[in-house]
Amino acid sequence: MASIVPVGTLTPPCSSRAWLSTPHPDLPIIATATANALRIYSLTSFTLLSTITGGHKRSVRSCAWKPGSKAQPVIATGSFDASVGIWSQEEDDKEEWRFVIVLDGHESEVKSVAWSAGGNLLATCSRDKSVWIWEEVGEDDFETVAVLQEHEGDVKCVAWHPEEELLASASYDDDIRLWREEVDDWGCVSVLRGHESTVWAVDWEPIQGRNDDVGSRIVSCSDDGTIRIWKKKPNQERSQQSRLSIIRSTSAEEWVEEAQLPKQHVRTIYSVAWSKISHRVASVGGDGKIVVYEEHPIEEPADGEVNGDGHRVTQVETNGTLSEPGVPEEHHESQNPPVEDSQGKEKKTTSWRVVAQYDCAHGVFEINHVVWAKAKVNGSQQEVIVTTGDDGEVKIWEVS
Repeated sequence: MASIVPVGTLTPPCSSRAWLSTPHPDLPIIATATANALRIYSLTSFTLLSTITGGHKRSVRSCAWKPGSKAQPVIATGSFDASVGIWSQEEDDKEEWRFVIVLDGHESEVKSVAWSAGGNLLATCSRDKSVWIWEEVGEDDFETVAVLQEHEGDVKCVAWHPEEELLASASYDDDIRLWREEVDDWGCVSVLRGHESTVWAVDWEPIQGRNDDVGSRIVSCSDDGTIRIWKKKPNQERSQQSRLSIIRSTSAEEWVEEAQLPKQHVRTIYSVAWSKISHRVASVGGDGKIVVYEEHPIEEPADGEVNGDGHRVTQVETNGTLSEPGVPEEHHESQNPPVEDSQGKEKKTTSWRVVAQYDCAHGVFEINHVVWAKAKVNGSQQEVIVTTGDDGEVKIWEVS
């Protein structure tokens, strides 16, 4: 079994609620959206580098780094004032940030912002039930290319496919929608239904190290207490495309629920993240838990014993202490639904297991967000988990 080990807390902490933290894709820095400012911290020293204020009239709810902005970092922010801001680091003074442009259009608070893999498109979503897509058409110049209004509730999250211009959105209406551009017009190509309450977040499976036979997959978390894996049906999977290619669709895409992860959370699950390195999934929520899951081939025997009911028992790490044996397997291990083999017979391929859990990670406070990152730990770069909580703290954890 793995263990979740506290590494440190970014200092100084925020004096108010912290919503989300996102690491730069190329630099050892991380941005945190808080109730009173956007903060930039070092993932080497774990100290504050910059505090960005102004631009918005209310709290910053979300932020996202523009891909490819290593020499001069650029970050987008979404605010409770219904606006989206674009910021650029000053070349002569790395502690200073320039407010480049404000993007107006949403009628209520902006919940999430996300850049496409190529960095030319920015997606935003709002409590006004809409998803907007903006295109950068010149230096400091953006134009609206789509306003998508098919959700029937508050849109909580947007996330781009790691290679394709395929956007996922999650909503208060319990649905996940997928969007593509079709003949110069953006439209919904699939609706993923199954959650029984608000879908708070989605994340795409990373491309690096992915089994190409599996195809694209999405992980989602919900107020219904479940975490689900979704995938496109194999016969719907597109042929391999070049990196960052623009994919155009002429028909709807059929996606199915592949698995539900073992249920560990007892309150709303607010955030879920899929690691690019270990390919583990991490989740956090209102119960203050951090839970880490791992996928295994179904042929590989599970850890633990078989109890008198015929259930396999899996031990779960909780704050460094293994849970007591006797919990049925379905609570800690979840098998994917069967698929057909070449002879049309059903077979099971993989199962998800809880490999580590940490309770009360932010004391009595809820945890709003989780993300995987690289940070300097014991003198070397290590994969870590970063959690952001209602206590205003951003904490770093190692899974060992």
